[in-house]
Amino acid sequence: MSEVNILWADDEIELLKPHIIFLEEKGYTVSTVNNGTDAIDSVREEYFDIVFLDENMPGLTGLETLAVIKEEDPTLPVVMITKSEEESIMEEAIGSKISDYLIKPVNPHQILMSLKKNLDEKRIRSEKTSVGYQQDFREIGMKLMDRLSADEWFDLYRKMVRWDLALEDSDSGGMEEIFQTQMVEANSQFSRFVSDNYLGWLKDSESAPVMSHTLFKKNILPALDGPEPVFLMVIDNLRYDQWKILQPKMSEYFRVESEELFFSILPTATHYARNAIFSGLMPSEMARLYPQYWKSEEEEGSKNMHEADFLESQLQRLGLDMKWSYNKITNLNAGKRLNDQFSNLKNNKLNVIVYNFVDMLSHARTDMEVIKELADDEAAYRSITQSWFDHSSLLDIMKKISESGARMIVTTDHGTVKVEEPLKIVGDRSTNSNLRYKTGRNLNYNAKDVFEVKNPQDAFLPKSNVSSAFVFAKEKQFFVYPNNYNHFVKLYRNTFQHGGISMQEMMIPYVNLVPK
Repeated sequence: MSEVNILWADDEIELLKPHIIFLEEKGYTVSTVNNGTDAIDSVREEYFDIVFLDENMPGLTGLETLAVIKEEDPTLPVVMITKSEEESIMEEAIGSKISDYLIKPVNPHQILMSLKKNLDEKRIRSEKTSVGYQQDFREIGMKLMDRLSADEWFDLYRKMVRWDLALEDSDSGGMEEIFQTQMVEANSQFSRFVSDNYLGWLKDSESAPVMSHTLFKKNILPALDGPEPVFLMVIDNLRYDQWKILQPKMSEYFRVESEELFFSILPTATHYARNAIFSGLMPSEMARLYPQYWKSEEEEGSKNMHEADFLESQLQRLGLDMKWSYNKITNLNAGKRLNDQFSNLKNNKLNVIVYNFVDMLSHARTDMEVIKELADDEAAYRSITQSWFDHSSLLDIMKKISESGARMIVTTDHGTVKVEEPLKIVGDRSTNSNLRYKTGRNLNYNAKDVFEVKNPQDAFLPKSNVSSAFVFAKEKQFFVYPNNYNHFVKLYRNTFQHGGISMQEMMIPYVNLVPK
């Protein structure tokens, strides 16, 4: 154990000599003072890892001393020791950000446990996390060798996200690298699974897992049977791991009634996947039945301008006659306006709110150097998402939803994956620009590297001309044209993209929440 310096302030410090000897025998260094003023001077003059502070001392009280110490060093852990169990004293101490408190008389083992809790907790947690993942590593590896069902893939991905977050938080060094290697293998097997099963799911939607175009009918429709209003919050481009880091903040206002995963359709892009959620149809069906709303890849302008129209058509097909609203938030001011006008939504049975921030963050990270620096890896990408959410109008709106007693559903249209491996592809001028999927005629590529749909109708995708095809990048791949190849590889490598096949893009959250 590296040397740990303890300051112990107590007006009866001489009576605590046995405790101090006990700690010194354990390898700790203990400095003692018998009043608050000397404690403050000691903190100013020396470095301490932790302070034990008696609450009831003559002169400066423990609480007064605590306040000054926290001004000097807000990060210094302070353990309050008190004879009193009065609630007001405890509340004031906790409000002043003590790290722990103990009730007199204390024994040496209580002190030792407090030290381990406050100084060794991260190390102990890291060791336990590393051991836990080592135990699960083999089990996950064995599962990846099996032919997993859709539900088994959901369970495996949940487990891997839990380990991803735990290893990140534990600072476990080498274990994180091992985990990332296993994540690569998992994505490789998942891509094979999707390639083998995707077209079959579309032919038999009743036995298929829940997908974008069946989400409303299978999941959202039953939620509308209850007496309370329902807020459907579609946070564009929200991965499952991002949901898990936002969940603790939401749990202050909501209780999770159910949490599920479902599959985004291909392409895992907003144009296709989110329109499919709102219409309850696959893209080729939207293009055929509602040509006035559907825009092809070749057409200019936004391709998600008619989500409310698609939703209205689905509600009519399902025979739902109710008051509903649709709002899309694409910037800070729009979020503030909706928050100010929240009272207008309370009497609707269904309120749909599309929030685009996470998608904008993903695109900004590709285009802006400063965002690339801030979100350099998966952990940083999650962190910046959480920081935004904690200070967003979305959180303010969610608080009002909770206060109103309404049910809230949080979901998304697709996730995103950090791309690393370039794939060469050749196409004509009509080929789309997305890095994770390509559609067009006369596409030239290595068929072994991609999931190809030579006849788009097999995947219920629009066919712009006779020779049109779709190809999808898998795992961490991204498409690059041979022209100016090195420039574009450098530009797009290690950016977050969507449109293709990966666990992060396709297995996405659907969460039912009820207010606390």
